Amino acid sequence: MSDLTVNPWKRHGRDRLYVNLPDGTAVAWADRATKVITIKVQKHRVEAVALLRQHLGDAVTVSPPAPATPEPVQRMPAPPREQPATQRAERPLQVPQLTVADDLARNRPGAVLIEAIAARGPSTAQRLWAKALRRPSEWDSWYVGLEGERRVGRELQRLTAQGWRALHGVPKSNGGDIDHLLIGPGGVFAINTKHHAGASVWVGDEMAKVNGGKPTPYAAASKAEASHVQRVLERYCRFTVPVEPALVFVGVASLQRAATQYAVRIYQEREVSALGPLSGQLTPDQVERVFAVARHRRVWLRS
Repeated sequence: MSDLTVNPWKRHGRDRLYVNLPDGTAVAWADRATKVITIKVQKHRVEAVALLRQHLGDAVTVSPPAPATPEPVQRMPAPPREQPATQRAERPLQVPQLTVADDLARNRPGAVLIEAIAARGPSTAQRLWAKALRRPSEWDSWYVGLEGERRVGRELQRLTAQGWRALHGVPKSNGGDIDHLLIGPGGVFAINTKHHAGASVWVGDEMAKVNGGKPTPYAAASKAEASHVQRVLERYCRFTVPVEPALVFVGVASLQRAATQYAVRIYQEREVSALGPLSGQLTPDQVERVFAVARHRRVWLRS
């Protein structure tokens, strides 16, 4: 039991206690108000419940993990069988009314990282102590990534005046997330943010190198992500949705684009404004339709 820790977490009016492994993995959590315990890793069930009872008392209820729904939600219709393009355009699916919990438009840039840090990361006192002692932390890269997503989010916000919509922290059913989706007259862009302060970055068709280091499949991963986004959106929009991948590098000293096919758009953070004038891919009505689908969390989790 000594390997497990209990960490308080508060956000959006929720007050919870998380039970975590030493590596930060959450194995259970409890709602302080209702004293309902949700087990995420069953093999730690007994230890987690015992720990939480020390904080909440014996009058607790243990329930199986299940997504919380604050109000009844109409289910998203299942994707239809493949039909001719003309039929798809004539019979668009209706997206159900959103609950607050399912509306991704409420997400701030870096929303997924913010929640992970709040639930499993160090306390403010621990961060200040480590900073004072100049000790590296396993969470340093998380904070760097969060700052990168916030900076790119600010750049995307500038494009709203030109008819663009931005979403942040779009979940994937495999547990990952898409940093940003930009939706507007120039189509849809799946944006992956990489923060490498002061680094020299080289990007090719599939791989990237930071300070001449080991090749990393940034470009290949971005293309796969954009293909995934297009498949999901077209199942519900019933018209062709053009989706392009984009890599945005934050804080780099230099950026060399060595790609030959330019299948992935590559920018530094301030260059994102180049997307603003793009047009001719989606009509205003189509932009609204794509945005209505894309902002629904359940669309992505069921993909």
